[in-house]
Amino acid sequence: MNLVLLAADDFVGEARVRLTGRRLAHVRGVHRAAPGDQLLVGLEGGQVGKGLVVRLDDDALELDVALDAAPPAKLPLTLVLALPRPKVLNRVIAAATSLGVARIYLINAWRVEKAYWSSPRLAPANLREQRVLGLEQAKDTVLPELELRRLFVPFVRDELPAIVAGGTALVAHPVAATDAPRAPVAPLPLTLAVGPEGGFIAAEVESLRQVGFAPVSLGPRVLRVETAVATLIGRMF
Repeated sequence: MNLVLLAADDFVGEARVRLTGRRLAHVRGVHRAAPGDQLLVGLEGGQVGKGLVVRLDDDALELDVALDAAPPAKLPLTLVLALPRPKVLNRVIAAATSLGVARIYLINAWRVEKAYWSSPRLAPANLREQRVLGLEQAKDTVLPELELRRLFVPFVRDELPAIVAGGTALVAHPVAATDAPRAPVAPLPLTLAVGPEGGFIAAEVESLRQVGFAPVSLGPRVLRVETAVATLIGRMF
């Protein structure tokens, strides 16, 4: 936790917050803070600043906070991600958030197992928690938008054209003839589609191509989803 993320209901005074639970445990056990220490804090959806520890015990952490700086800017990037395996999902969402992705769509694909859509990790509370962890890692305060789309064809046909309009759209595809760019792309914003391990099937790639996506490859190696996402974003931003 590189930043203590605050919510509006944490405030018990104009500039004082009271925290319990996970954040209290982390500050005590990892930061090993004491009264008089300062921590980096940020208000969800708002500014970042400093928090002066005025109380820290078994029951609560209280901070006097001064929020006076903007959080880091989001990348002009929408990530369209085939729903990963449940045990991978948390890592991918947290990592994409920490990298600054502005918007995430979790979508269906032929290689996505139907059982994945029943995973408790798709519960709104868990998806929010993973994004919060990503914000705390990156010293950010603004949650990326996240939406689920269980039907591939209607999403590609009815929604993607408006999402990609005016920008660049790329789909990661292991057998594409073109390498993924190693420099910032233009025009922005960028919409990046990443399939399951092994990629989207040919018919899905063709559907994406028809609404403006250009297939690109990271080479002959088959990468884990979280590795592919981080590598692609790192190459293009």
